Amino acid sequence: MKEKVQAVLDKIRPNLQADGGDVELVEVKAGIVKLRLKGACGGCPMASVTLKNGIERTLREEIPEIEQVVAV
Repeated sequence: MKEKVQAVLDKIRPNLQADGGDVELVEVKAGIVKLRLKGACGGCPMASVTLKNGIERTLREEIPEIEQVVAV
């Protein structure tokens, strides 16, 4: 499953990088994806919205087994 998650993140990554940020996959375990937001995303007040409404929504659409995405 980790490879599937990484493939989806690779599709999302250009949008984050366009705003000066990035995302790093930390762990996938029992349907929970742990990510680290980097660059401008790490300190952005909208990071939680990006995580839930952008990244989590896209991951869950493409990989239904994912239950939750959390930032670490």
